[in-house]
Amino acid sequence: MRVQTPRKKQKRGFGGFLFLCFIGVVAGGGYWGWQHYVPSFEQLTPVFDTANPLFYQGEPTGYGALVAQGGKSVKLPLKLVQELLGPDAPVRYEEESESIILTTSNSVMHFKTDALTATMNQQKVDLSFAAEKQEDTVYLPFEPLQELYGLQFDYAPSSSIVTIHAAAELIQTGSVAKQETELRSQPTIKAPIVESLQIGAKLRLWGEEEGWYKVQASSGYIGYVAKSAVVLGAIETTASVEEPEPFVAWKLYGQRINLTWEAVYSRNPDLEKLGELEGVNVVSPTWFALKDAKGQLSSKADKSYVNWAHGKGMQVWALFSNSFDPDMTTTALASYESRQNMIRQLIAYAQIYKLQGINIDFENVYTKDKENLVQFVREMTPLLHEQGLVVSMDVTPKSNSEMWSAFIDRAALGKVVDFMMVMAYDEHWASSPVAGSVASLPWVEQSVKRILEEDGVPSRKLILGIPLYTRVWTEQAGEDGKTKVSSKAIGMEAVDKLIGEKQLQPEFNASTGQHYIEYQEDGARKRIWMENEVSIKARAELAKKYDLGGVASWARVFQKPAIWPVLDEALQSRP
Repeated sequence: MRVQTPRKKQKRGFGGFLFLCFIGVVAGGGYWGWQHYVPSFEQLTPVFDTANPLFYQGEPTGYGALVAQGGKSVKLPLKLVQELLGPDAPVRYEEESESIILTTSNSVMHFKTDALTATMNQQKVDLSFAAEKQEDTVYLPFEPLQELYGLQFDYAPSSSIVTIHAAAELIQTGSVAKQETELRSQPTIKAPIVESLQIGAKLRLWGEEEGWYKVQASSGYIGYVAKSAVVLGAIETTASVEEPEPFVAWKLYGQRINLTWEAVYSRNPDLEKLGELEGVNVVSPTWFALKDAKGQLSSKADKSYVNWAHGKGMQVWALFSNSFDPDMTTTALASYESRQNMIRQLIAYAQIYKLQGINIDFENVYTKDKENLVQFVREMTPLLHEQGLVVSMDVTPKSNSEMWSAFIDRAALGKVVDFMMVMAYDEHWASSPVAGSVASLPWVEQSVKRILEEDGVPSRKLILGIPLYTRVWTEQAGEDGKTKVSSKAIGMEAVDKLIGEKQLQPEFNASTGQHYIEYQEDGARKRIWMENEVSIKARAELAKKYDLGGVASWARVFQKPAIWPVLDEALQSRP
């Protein structure tokens, strides 16, 4: 028997399959449409971890403000202020005395928590609102932050959000172009609604993402609005800080600094024996030194020396040292009171002796005191500038030595001081285990380049320190068979006398850029890398090569008269 295929039944099955496919397509299309065209109506009210949340440039900072008097009093966490003002934030808090110090290029403001009085450049001023401390957080009143750094804020009572603006900040504005536009938590219509915005509502734009603007509403809330719903407005600029005329440290335009240090130990030099010092335009006598941990200074200042220098057309930048005492330095730098004590005395001495500048020479300092030393210079410079005084600082070439190099933050100091003297000598120091040049030319050049390139100190701020002395090295066999090395420093005239007495013939050493002599004496080998007219001229030309501000020579007592016209001609001549 033949069985026929049930065609109609098969046809109905295929049709049913097509129908199911159609229903699936419609349903899938509807789901796709719902996913892409049907917006979410879920409402979302942002919740923050802190009261009065702080926002900056469209982002929450994670900090909260203290707000009082309906937003008239706003106080910011000190840590946030330091973050906003950058890694070299000129805002400091000293916990022991609860002192807050704010510095700028021309101002030093000091106040304490819970106090409505402050000092600005050592003059008393009143504050409208006091700083305060809650648990471990210090809050600063907005008033001085606005005055000194130009910070500004908006407070939105409905959300309690405080928005901070930097000085001269550019802000793109806009407004809502149609009614009932939603501010959503993410750049998609499926994201919850943070707030409904009316036509004309003002917005700040902080970015854009795939057809959406990231905006901040007048309520303070941050979210996303479709670009088609926004009309761009003007780019507004917040107020800037009114900057005073910059301090001009060197008014002898077209002339490089030619400074020499006057080493004053027990007494000042005999003025009749100083000579002409042709071309020298600044002298720096080593007059002031730290005397105790409270910031008291000792002085060897001499009015007759100042009168002599001024009579020769020279400025006087008196040197202030830390007596190279690390423990005393630690304590003196640690508090605002002791730092200000030092500064007040320097200003008083400058007025009494009619000085034109102060040269800071802090050496043998613990690395832990690096920040305190920078703070001292930040507090000192505006106050000395106010008195018309030039501020310069001596630094060593960069090395890993903790007490002589690592404590110096050259990058930070270079932004504050007028001039930075790099003491490019003692490549081989007094107790060096091997004999060598005090300052070979390649070593000096590398020392200069590292500070210019690695620390960003402007070339015209950098002053090349040059030695007027050399060392007589003695090499002799020790009992253990090893060579024993010792040295002593001598000046240029002493070397010339030695050459004449021993009838030596100096040879030029190209690798150091200096003349070299050696001789035998008492069974020992004597070696000298000389400083003379040739080496001095080469150092001046190095200063010109890198467009430095000038040179500073240590020390005048080691000189011979013949080097001054050579140095002056090489330093001040034009290519």
